[in-house]
Amino acid sequence: MTNHPESTAGHPISAARPDSTRQPGQPGHPHPTWIALRWLFLFRLVVLIGLILLFSPSALDPLITPANAALAWNVLIFYAIVVLLSGLNLYARWPSRGSQVHLAIYIDIIAFTFLMYAAGGAASGIGILIGVTVAAGALLMEGRLALLFASFAALAVLTEQIYSDLYGHVATASYTQAGLLGAIFFAVALLAHVLYRRVREAEAMAARRTVDIANLTKLNAFIIANLDTGILVVDGERHLRLKNKAALELLDVDAIKPGSSLVDFSPEVVEWLETQVQNPAPEGTVMRVGERELRATLKLLGDYRASGALIYLRDNQELTREAQQIKLAALGTLTASIAHNIRNPLSAITHASQLFADGKDLPEDDRHLLDIIRRNSARIDETVRSVLQLSRRDRMDPVSIDAALWIEEFAEEFRETHRLAPDRLTLEITFSPDPVEVDPRHLHQIVSNLCENALIHGGYGNEPPRIKIRLLPIGETADQPLIEIADEGPGIDAKTARDIFNPFFTTKTSGTGLGLYIARELAETNGIHLTYERADPHGSRFRLHFTR
Repeated sequence: MTNHPESTAGHPISAARPDSTRQPGQPGHPHPTWIALRWLFLFRLVVLIGLILLFSPSALDPLITPANAALAWNVLIFYAIVVLLSGLNLYARWPSRGSQVHLAIYIDIIAFTFLMYAAGGAASGIGILIGVTVAAGALLMEGRLALLFASFAALAVLTEQIYSDLYGHVATASYTQAGLLGAIFFAVALLAHVLYRRVREAEAMAARRTVDIANLTKLNAFIIANLDTGILVVDGERHLRLKNKAALELLDVDAIKPGSSLVDFSPEVVEWLETQVQNPAPEGTVMRVGERELRATLKLLGDYRASGALIYLRDNQELTREAQQIKLAALGTLTASIAHNIRNPLSAITHASQLFADGKDLPEDDRHLLDIIRRNSARIDETVRSVLQLSRRDRMDPVSIDAALWIEEFAEEFRETHRLAPDRLTLEITFSPDPVEVDPRHLHQIVSNLCENALIHGGYGNEPPRIKIRLLPIGETADQPLIEIADEGPGIDAKTARDIFNPFFTTKTSGTGLGLYIARELAETNGIHLTYERADPHGSRFRLHFTR
């Protein structure tokens, strides 16, 4: 999806899926985590406290002999020391996790077996603690270790029963209870093992889902950050929650902190937003931010103001330009048909009108009609030639030229073609630039178009149009030239200047509106940036910035 969504360097997805290289403690690895060992330590501590209370003198069963009571307390003291030492080992993280689990389970089974013997054997119920210990071991360790713990526990209970039977403390019938306990241990181990595997699978699936979500989040951030459409997300209080680089560029803002108020850096957007909340426009509306016209679309994130809103921003001029490109692309497909189906009949009409005009006894009304035919035929022919030039704008043959020498040759040719006096077209060459790579035909068409426009619009008052072509350096390094075509006419007002490079835009009733558009297209094809500036106090400046 800094303040705008970040993207990794060419790779928006950087998280890796769990695999066979899992580290200990990750889902699917046979060793438990340190957190699981902490829970095991707390469980053993609680069991220790419960056993101390169970074998306290006030709660002790009167049937337990003093010798067995003393044995129980000795075991409890030993078990308490071992549990406390396991806490120190856990803090020091030594030995390894697996070793600590093994020691804890085996010691617990042995201690609980002795306590079961002291309490009267399998009938005392202490054996349930052994089953809980086996289940804990099966949940912490994977695979056949669960059966190993169950086997060790069953063997311990059976050994205790045999010992008690040999010394005459327990009736022979207690073998049944000992056998049931052993069977319970194995059942608990198997069930715990199945539960363990399912828990691990659930953890592994959760880990994969986490990776997928992280990848999708990064992918969304990457896409949002690289969208040409500006995106702003605001909450109900009109504080910014998300934006991308395109939005900052469209709003002409360098940086915005998360949570900043929208009114602090773009009151125009806030005003537009409040208007749209009251009277929403499905297709969006155009608003002006600084010198730009932005087409904004609002998507409410809920039914209430507190839900926030999502705002899409697009440069309206860019949208207009895209629509024009689509229109011109469709127009280009008709170029061949125009050339064959219009120019040939048009040539015949023009030729016929010329022959008809040669008649000596032609009435004045007919001559007026012939003038209309020739004038409109010339206009159609100009439109066809402009469209054909537009379709051939990408066919370039760049060569290395000396800009200063080329301008001198062009000026001489243009004066001769249009019969201009030297003072009507002057040159100003301030330096000798390095050769530039450009298609001379395209450059000639661009400069010629600009000079012809200057001849039409460059007159001021009673003075005839005067053109000045200047060759200037770009920047302090002067590694690239700049060609300026200037006139002393009235200039172009700011509102009209925004549209002069749009196709089919013209201020003349007889123009096609394609001249400056074609000039800019040809300039961009050759790596030249064509701009317009109004001179002070009057006049126009068209500049060709060579960028390569």
